[in-house]
Amino acid sequence: MAVGSVIVITSGKGGTGKTSLTGGVGASLALLGKQVLCLDGDVGLRNLDITLGMTDAALMDFSDVMAGRCDLSRAAVPHPTVSGLHLLTAPLTLPGDFPGEAGFQALLQQAREAYDYVLIDSPAGLGPGFRLAVCGADRAIVVAVSDPSSLRDAQRVVTQLSQLETIHLVVNRVRPRLLRRQNTTIDDAMDTAGLPLLGLVPEDPKVVLAATEGRPLAQLGARRGAVRAYENIARRLTGQLVPLMGLR
Repeated sequence: MAVGSVIVITSGKGGTGKTSLTGGVGASLALLGKQVLCLDGDVGLRNLDITLGMTDAALMDFSDVMAGRCDLSRAAVPHPTVSGLHLLTAPLTLPGDFPGEAGFQALLQQAREAYDYVLIDSPAGLGPGFRLAVCGADRAIVVAVSDPSSLRDAQRVVTQLSQLETIHLVVNRVRPRLLRRQNTTIDDAMDTAGLPLLGLVPEDPKVVLAATEGRPLAQLGARRGAVRAYENIARRLTGQLVPLMGLR
């Protein structure tokens, strides 16, 4: 039996749209017929449930599974309208009996056996939460925006992911006019981050609208902008050859 792939989605700083990307790509993979677990790794600051439109849906979190208080199948809540999409949320605080990285790796092994893709929404930065989120991953997606400080932070993240063979860059919230004013290109962003490019996601006000309405962006109907970008990234993760979007 084939096992699933665990992908950590991370960034060097907050504000890159990492959580929206996790939810958007997760929903797109599910719409492609995959079984997907979106795992919120941001202890204390969890908000992946908002992005997925599943606020207050999860009663148990990943620490409950690790401690044996419930099974993964019970803690991972199915999305109400996107078949194949599930959420496993983070605890508000780590309990005293938390088993650490070894326990988290064991949890991820369970998830590999139950899902085609496990997407971990990592906390921003390089602290203990980041180290926990990446400890059992198979590959990583580093999310950055096009400004130099974000790209430099992405480069710092890469230095902490030496155990992973596959690391890709997603440049999020791209504004082509701003790139032209900065006299820079996406190739420059790739060079600065030192990573191959997995996808470009344009700045799209519908991302905020979807979160406000409590439903995945893919369900708003339009197949343009960020929705199309998420779909393209999902298809590339499944091995399809998809050309990069043209941004104007």
